[in-house]
Amino acid sequence: MPQLPIDELTRLVVRALQNAGASPSMATAAARALVAAEMEGLPTHGVPRVALYCQHLREGRANGKAQPRMIREKGGTCLIDAGGGLAYEGAALAVQEAIQRAQRHGVAFAGVTNSHHFGAAAYHLAPVAEAGLVGLAFTNSPAAINAWGGKKAFFGTNPIAAVFPRRSAAPIVVDLSLTEVVRGKIMLYAKEGKQIPLGWALDRNGEPTTDPQAALTGSLAAIGGVKGTMLALMVELLCVALTGAAFSFENDSYFEPGGKPRIGHAILAIDPDALAGAQSYSARLEVLIEKMLADEGVRLPGARRHLAAVKARAEGIEISEALQKELSELAR
Repeated sequence: MPQLPIDELTRLVVRALQNAGASPSMATAAARALVAAEMEGLPTHGVPRVALYCQHLREGRANGKAQPRMIREKGGTCLIDAGGGLAYEGAALAVQEAIQRAQRHGVAFAGVTNSHHFGAAAYHLAPVAEAGLVGLAFTNSPAAINAWGGKKAFFGTNPIAAVFPRRSAAPIVVDLSLTEVVRGKIMLYAKEGKQIPLGWALDRNGEPTTDPQAALTGSLAAIGGVKGTMLALMVELLCVALTGAAFSFENDSYFEPGGKPRIGHAILAIDPDALAGAQSYSARLEVLIEKMLADEGVRLPGARRHLAAVKARAEGIEISEALQKELSELAR
């Protein structure tokens, strides 16, 4: 399979998105996020998404000329309108505001409304950790999980991410979708013409399916049954009730014709120095990590991603010939 340097792959994605109608800044922000996911070994949130983004830009489901702006603010909170564009510029503005407000107030909450696919949730929190803050990120998405007891998709996959900075090591990174398997993985199965394992998803009639295309327009199993469903409800309310975005059941699937997504995101930043103090936070965190690693076989959350990214910077990113061909055609 082709091995592409990071810069080369990023330029290819930027050209593809610009050809589809994205502004230079929007294309660059999205490309960096998608390539970062590839670097960390997350192809489900990486460059295989480019074709879908391009399709949405061409169809008008994503506004390639959108410029995110702050529409409300009060103390440690603010609301960003992404303008119907790809999510990454609006999310970056929210993160920037959350950092600055947390540094002033000790804690901050930045919401984003009228947005699009959020990508890998933890990606957005890297600047929060670099600022020495604890960060949490949430997003809703088009309906994917049935409400408990129901058979039809209602809540989104509604990912949750958290980052905990360390003094002299890579941060602890937690990033998870609230489904047994991420939708992006099912998308990869569909692209490759492979069946999915039974138990991953239901079709639109509420019947178990091994057909990835039926799964993409059906519903996915929540992690932990009712517990995962309740977490999805919590994320839905944080990202939509507080931001004015569209609920998951009000958004059309990304994978079939529909209207413009109006996804909501939420970024929370906390300054450890405003509580027990930055030194106490770091000391207590390291005690926990030392005890965890004393049990042979334990791996810290985010460690594998960090090592994969280091390797990718040195060696480049391996993608399939089919994906390289697809990207090259989109970038012409």
